[in-house]
Amino acid sequence: MKRLEEMYQVLQFKDFGDERGNLVVIEGSGRDIPFTVQRVFYIYGSDSTVIRGRHANRSSEFVMINVAGKSKVKVDNGIESKVIELDRPMMGLYLSSMLWKDMYDFSPDSILLVMSSEHYDEKEYIRDYDEYIQIMKEQGLE
Repeated sequence: MKRLEEMYQVLQFKDFGDERGNLVVIEGSGRDIPFTVQRVFYIYGSDSTVIRGRHANRSSEFVMINVAGKSKVKVDNGIESKVIELDRPMMGLYLSSMLWKDMYDFSPDSILLVMSSEHYDEKEYIRDYDEYIQIMKEQGLE
């Protein structure tokens, strides 16, 4: 059984700030992000009542960064869960595959940037929590 702490990691990126402003550098392919980025998307215009995500992915890994504002991410492995608040643009959250995720409590100025290890494929999404729990049990991942 994979423990929840083995399925996610809070990342800190380098912030090169000076009198001109801040510059955060993030490099993929195993440097700052543990995978080659295949897809990038971002969520904005949501509010504190909206819940996004509500799924797990069979093979995709993700890194999430609130480049503006803040939001919360609840990660769940079917046995335990934890809430991580993304509230700094130099903070990222790495999520392994087969981890249930809910993104919510978006501030009005929130822009949640997401980088994925895979191109979009609807077939790799698990959108029913009961099905997710069953798969985790069958695979011995819970």
